[in-house]
Amino acid sequence: QVQLVESGGGLVQAGGSLRLSCAASGSIFGITAMGWDRQVPGKPRDLVARITVGGDTTYADLVKGRFTISRDNAKNTVYLQMNSLKPEDTAVYYCYLGRFNDHYWGQGTQVTVSS
Repeated sequence: QVQLVESGGGLVQAGGSLRLSCAASGSIFGITAMGWDRQVPGKPRDLVARITVGGDTTYADLVKGRFTISRDNAKNTVYLQMNSLKPEDTAVYYCYLGRFNDHYWGQGTQVTVSS
């Protein structure tokens, strides 16, 4: 079993910043990547950012230059620093963990950006 505990969501004004955190525990040997996805009601869940064990990062075009993903391997924790937030960033953000051929997501944390 893999447990992913997210924190850091909330309400922020446009132009503001938030930092999301996700701590992984349980059967987490063999992690290949961690990251964040987001979803708004009625739409598919979209990739926001990924970071591999080696530190390689990937970002959705919509967040490049504004969001930064990082991780603390010793703490099995991944972070998402979100700057210059826009109302269209409003969504439920889900922590992601890839392990071998399995994929895991957390329960999600709401991020709301007011205009």
